[in-house]
Amino acid sequence: MTVDQRPTSSPDHSAVLHQAAAAFQSKVSERPTAEAVAEALVQAEKVAKQERLTYPFEPLWGNWRLCFATGTRKVRRGGIVLGKGFYVPKLAVAQLSFSAEAGTDPILGRGAIGNQVEVGPVLLRFTGPAHYLGKKNLLAFDFTRLHIGVLGKTVYSGAVPGRKTSNDFYRQTVSTLPFFAFFLVTPDCLAARGRGGGLALWVRVHYTVCKLKGQS
Repeated sequence: MTVDQRPTSSPDHSAVLHQAAAAFQSKVSERPTAEAVAEALVQAEKVAKQERLTYPFEPLWGNWRLCFATGTRKVRRGGIVLGKGFYVPKLAVAQLSFSAEAGTDPILGRGAIGNQVEVGPVLLRFTGPAHYLGKKNLLAFDFTRLHIGVLGKTVYSGAVPGRKTSNDFYRQTVSTLPFFAFFLVTPDCLAARGRGGGLALWVRVHYTVCKLKGQS
């Protein structure tokens, strides 16, 4: 079953997530509790799996600001469970960027990812190739480049120090790469589980031209 930019959770859970996104974007909306958002993410993921929902690559293109994350914690028996969840402080701007590889068919899912964090005058930006597997809603990626800026000036720009990269990223299996497993994709927000097990919610950043700060 294929879905194009439609919520995957039940109306109640979808409403909680969209309310959280709207409140984070400073729109007129009361912010749901962290517990309510974490539960809504869990339920949205369950519904997506039950209904076998899939999304194309195109709706992910653009810039997305991290709104909410659960993280994980280890338990005595060696398992991992979700953390309580928290809204990302507005002073810490964490943003993802997705784009298609120029000259390729979007169906191939080949593209690029950027992940930048800006705290005060310091900017860290990681970039690299990405591969979207639409049938599984999985986006595998590899950060290969690092940009560090302070007060608008570049301090470092080059390969990620100590990072070994493959000459053919697209031949690597998902099991060897970090990834996001998306279960909610709408025009205004995204939700996914990371390889480490944590859940996250992002809200779209509306730019006329979709690019990361400082990206040429």
